[in-house]
Amino acid sequence: MNGAEVILRMLELHGVSHVFGLPGETTIGWYKEWQKSSTIEYVLTRDERTASYAAEAYAKITGRPAVLEAPSPGVTHCTPGITEAFLSSVPVIYFSSDVPINQDKKHGLTGVDQTAMYASICKESFYLTNVKDIPLLLRRAFRVATSGRPAPVHIRVPINVFHEEAEITDLYAEEDYQFYPSHRPVADHKKIRKAVDALLSAEKPVIVCGQGALISKATDAVLELAELLQIPVGTTTPGKGIISETHPLALRVVGARGGMEYSNAYVKEADCVFFIGSNTDSSGTNHWKLYGDPERTTFMHLDIAEAHVGNNYPLKVGMIGDARASLEYMTAVIRDEHPTLTRNKVDLTELKRTALDAVFNSNIEMPAGTVSPVKLTQALDKLLPTDAIVTAEPGVSAIYPSALLSVREAGRRYITNYSMGALGYSVPAGIGAAFANDGPVISFTGDGSIAFVLGDFETIKRSNKNITVILTRNDNYGWIRAEAILLDDVDAPWTTDFGAVDYIKIAEGFGFETARITSEDQIEATLAEAINNPGANFIEMMVPSQDKIIPFVPPWVDVARERKLPYFY
Repeated sequence: MNGAEVILRMLELHGVSHVFGLPGETTIGWYKEWQKSSTIEYVLTRDERTASYAAEAYAKITGRPAVLEAPSPGVTHCTPGITEAFLSSVPVIYFSSDVPINQDKKHGLTGVDQTAMYASICKESFYLTNVKDIPLLLRRAFRVATSGRPAPVHIRVPINVFHEEAEITDLYAEEDYQFYPSHRPVADHKKIRKAVDALLSAEKPVIVCGQGALISKATDAVLELAELLQIPVGTTTPGKGIISETHPLALRVVGARGGMEYSNAYVKEADCVFFIGSNTDSSGTNHWKLYGDPERTTFMHLDIAEAHVGNNYPLKVGMIGDARASLEYMTAVIRDEHPTLTRNKVDLTELKRTALDAVFNSNIEMPAGTVSPVKLTQALDKLLPTDAIVTAEPGVSAIYPSALLSVREAGRRYITNYSMGALGYSVPAGIGAAFANDGPVISFTGDGSIAFVLGDFETIKRSNKNITVILTRNDNYGWIRAEAILLDDVDAPWTTDFGAVDYIKIAEGFGFETARITSEDQIEATLAEAINNPGANFIEMMVPSQDKIIPFVPPWVDVARERKLPYFY
């Protein structure tokens, strides 16, 4: 078998059905075999960065490791998506083709040390130098990527390996590593019992789930523990959806990126905070100011990554293990050792309804020519089908749906890139989500981000997927503008503003169905028409920049109150 054939057979044996990528000369040998002998679908994008983000989102939705490929000229372009996947604990098997072995030492065009480049943002980075090693290294790649804390693995393939042949006697896959997490170690049993005691003795405990709980698919386990002990469940923005946000115990999002005043106040007043699958980063903790005084607050932490446990808060109990498996054991201990346990019912429904209604009915006057992003999110929340996926950029595109959109059926229904936070994520993530899910995809983007990805509007159109891109436009890099004006007293942030573009014409040029929302009374009908149209849709709406109407960001809201500026919180 030649190297290209061995790679394809190993991917098929691991259940791979899609590969995201962009073609290049160094990969033609792979494509030749692919076209002849494999049914794996190649998702062609117009930019390697797009392919990398699409693969990351695909892995989030499917629960399978995604496969990404790029040629040597574009090898550097995949770093944004691989970095996001690395920080978000998402397994991506990333193939980069290369010039022949040692040709880089002769200054062959496109030759660079790819292995060293990706070693710092992947769990492992392999240099595949002979055909006979392919089965071993691909089994290892899937095993490493899906075990422990999931993360990308990079495989560098010189052009000659696709063509060279070898006798292959170990062509098989290990079934455990077709999904993630592939193994579920349970945390130390004594520590779990200690955590149970702390939860039982707490007067106002709260659970805070990061995206690690979603990665573990721990919805049922989190919900069973929460209902058994009547403990509210808050989430970070990336953890949004671990349980239905309409559940009586759902506190919804907390932190500095979509946390509302009621939810942030609740966790700050808790006497016991149980972090599950969270790295306790700056966004989810409002720069580590959100939670209570360690002198009076009990902190506990459960995570698969030992580096995360106790990293930012002093712990009474630290547990290293898979979230779902460890929580299942925890609830079994409680039921077995406390069979007559009763707890007072907790119902946050009215608290949430009051807070959401206050925002939805606030009717803050928008600057001339702009429409309220609150009303946009409110209408989408009403119309969104349960099988839909929403993707969003960091910034104004994400901040309103993070706070106001209700995930009614638990799971990865809402995807952001708040691990790294680079621009240009939502549209590529929407492409990946569309290949992972049959329902409609809504991609919120801003005009700062959309400029990164306009070429892949062609990818969306060609895919024939139901993808609606919603551009919340303000003709500037709004997040940086707000930071500069509100927190650094910069009067004229000359680095953030740019010229207007007719995005409707651009989208029409790619064959999209388009609409421009200019008043609140147009929102619902426009959204409904787009969601019901099975093809490519584009909606543009002018919104105020974040320094004009302040969104759900606690430090900005504090300044808004001082300066008597309009704000949502």
